[in-house]
Amino acid sequence: MDTIAAALPFARGRIRVRLAGTEAEREACFALRHLAFHGRAGRDVDGFDADWPQIMIERDGELAGTFRLRLSHGEASGGYAGQFYDLCALDAFPDAVLELGRFCLAPTLGPDSDVLRVGWAALARIVEAANVGLLFGCSSFPGTDPARHRAALARLGRDHAGPAAWPVGRRSSHIVDLPCDEAAEGDGAFPPLLRSYFQMGGWVSDHAVIDPDMQTIHVFTAVEIARIPPVRARALRALAGLD
Repeated sequence: MDTIAAALPFARGRIRVRLAGTEAEREACFALRHLAFHGRAGRDVDGFDADWPQIMIERDGELAGTFRLRLSHGEASGGYAGQFYDLCALDAFPDAVLELGRFCLAPTLGPDSDVLRVGWAALARIVEAANVGLLFGCSSFPGTDPARHRAALARLGRDHAGPAAWPVGRRSSHIVDLPCDEAAEGDGAFPPLLRSYFQMGGWVSDHAVIDPDMQTIHVFTAVEIARIPPVRARALRALAGLD
């Protein structure tokens, strides 16, 4: 927590990223998560939230996005993603790892790339402060019907498969194998968060998982910090005020 607090708050223009410091602020994050993931008012909370810092992304003082974090070393498999994917191989990752969870933007925000960009810049500051070598999480597609996302899932397997050095095993009973279709129907579009991972050289597991509780299909997604393309790394560091 101290390392994360040292990197935040962080602001660029109208957008500010900071830790949720009060119970009311944490509850606002839980409410936004429920609205973003379930499409209605409510409270999205699970057993991990008590120990994970909640991060607020504010635009003009209003909550525009949120995510939560878990920083560890040698314990990649002990977080949220480890419920669905066998991450034992990643426990051997030599550097600190940062698990990113429940990243969402306010549904009323629209496609505001600046909010997402500044959120990633704040993450870059945390990565720098904690000497993180691997950033990972679960990236979600809406709904639980794999056919709806067949083209996108096929693109994942074809273009973004993870390295053999860091295998992600299977743990869930609701597995979706990534299809091999070269011309699967649909537009093959990726959600904004997943696109951001790939812009930084990210990779995915060889399968996705249906999550009936969240009403999503998600895929394990990771970025090795040392492998971020240099041009992208320089731009992100500049935005984050690290250079």
